[in-house]
Amino acid sequence: MNRTLKSLTAASLIMMGTSPAFADTAASSDNPWMVRARVINVMPDESGSLSTGGTPLIGDVDIETSIVPELDISYFLNEKIAFELILGVTPHDVSTKDLEVPVVGTLGSVDLGDVWLLPPTLTAQYHFTQFGSFKPYIGAGVNYTLFFNEDEGSVADSIDYDPSFGPALQAGFDYDLDGEKGGWAINVDVKKVWINTDVTVDLTSALGTALGAQSVIVDADVDIDPVILGVGMGYKF
Repeated sequence: MNRTLKSLTAASLIMMGTSPAFADTAASSDNPWMVRARVINVMPDESGSLSTGGTPLIGDVDIETSIVPELDISYFLNEKIAFELILGVTPHDVSTKDLEVPVVGTLGSVDLGDVWLLPPTLTAQYHFTQFGSFKPYIGAGVNYTLFFNEDEGSVADSIDYDPSFGPALQAGFDYDLDGEKGGWAINVDVKKVWINTDVTVDLTSALGTALGAQSVIVDADVDIDPVILGVGMGYKF
């Protein structure tokens, strides 16, 4: 996560927080809540650095895409400013790619099982209202990702993922089907979420004998950084 990205996210939130429109809640006091249900395609843009015992390894990680349902809840301070909480869980198959281990040689793709991600994301949004029923928006916020139900697969003895905290950016639109004041809407949404986790993999059973070691622990610093594309329906109360 680079310094420019952090600054961009912080600046976006500060601008929204200091806008005069932020304090004007009267316009949406009659229907501040909106709920959306989407089908999302979570497409990791993964990369990782691997090492064992402090020695870097040649190789990378591969994380499969996942298509799942998702729910989000928005609260509108006024017709332009809203906060959105995105809720959902995603399963992903994980493996190494082009892995090479000293003494052992090239292992290539090693199955590291699968893991579930719980990535609640909170964004502050600005909605453009000058286009009638077509309402595009942009947003910026934060993401906290928990990893659970880790399955180490058929090769590793165990695998562990650390939680992640990072920024998120968002753009999308609602198209109102019941008029401009609320009701049903079609939604299309795309997010970029920065997720980084430290992964610890125990490969003692697979590599211990070949390396003459009592334990073989591979450490991986993994950037998942998915693009999330969602399509669904929303209802504004």
